[in-house]
Amino acid sequence: MPDHSTFSKNRHGRFRESDLLRRVFETVLQRCIREGLVGGEAFAIDASLIKADANRQKGIEGEKGLPTEAAGRAVEEYMAVLDDEAFGAATDVVPKFVSPADPAARWTGAQGGQAFFAYSTNYLIDVDNAIIVDVEATTAIRQAEVMAAKRMIERSIDRFDLYPARLLGDSAYGSAEMLGWLVYEHGIEPHVTVFDKSTRQDGTFSRDDFTYDHVGDVYSCPAGKMLTTTGSRVDGATLRYRASKFDCQACRLKSRCCPKEPARYVPRSIYEGARDMARQIASSWQGRTARRLRKKVEMLFAHLKRILKLDRLRLRGPMGARDEFLLAATAQNLRKLAKLIPMPSPLPA
Repeated sequence: MPDHSTFSKNRHGRFRESDLLRRVFETVLQRCIREGLVGGEAFAIDASLIKADANRQKGIEGEKGLPTEAAGRAVEEYMAVLDDEAFGAATDVVPKFVSPADPAARWTGAQGGQAFFAYSTNYLIDVDNAIIVDVEATTAIRQAEVMAAKRMIERSIDRFDLYPARLLGDSAYGSAEMLGWLVYEHGIEPHVTVFDKSTRQDGTFSRDDFTYDHVGDVYSCPAGKMLTTTGSRVDGATLRYRASKFDCQACRLKSRCCPKEPARYVPRSIYEGARDMARQIASSWQGRTARRLRKKVEMLFAHLKRILKLDRLRLRGPMGARDEFLLAATAQNLRKLAKLIPMPSPLPA
């Protein structure tokens, strides 16, 4: 049992439980690893919204900020995570409404219907037996979920020496930067749906209509003309490949390519190699298999909400959400452990 003196205390003098709950979760996970229930070859990741213990009708406009009289543990924890990339620093966008009772909870209408205050529970699972390898609480936005994915993958590597060869996920984890992080920094195959908005809606040629030459580092347009780049980056991660104005003005396809511009340019991410790898995997049988295996995470979320009844939090604040998510994940792993490990034979009388 950990020494309670190593934990920090909150304003009421009580020891915070998250460190202890994290150790309990990891102890159960270590038992699952010893029993051979964790293969460590392929992980799947996803997030699910859980309603916060905050009345949607008592929210105040986000532009106004918290009232000066707002106080309590949840408010203190909110102030403490303002610089955390999984909470306050995940985005600069001011939420439409803020809850005075739990300001770290995010106002969201992602599920359709009435909006509500929520947190996200993030699961990283091993696809062999759907054992939860890690769990993280974040604010309910996409950027925070991506940060949680990175933290959980690195934590599983550092603490349990689990180096997954493949990561399965939906388009929430398919940004260029995330795919580059997986491929170039950790050598993980991205069985992830690519987040791509390059297709044009006005009927003109999209980026996929241009052919990229890896050797020459140039694009060729549908008319066979060359687009080159100076190597300067836009927003630090995007290169622009431009065609010659002379070529575009005399081109018979200009009305279908760049009717309102003197010359066409094509943006290319510095992580485009990782994006291409993810696209190739998605079109293969491995991609079809990955889309089926990803459902194991969704099944765990369904069990979490329908069987364990964790569709609404009982505790407030980031620490409260973290505690409840750790407890629930530990219970799910224990259930799986009891289900998959055979009972020992009774000793003879």
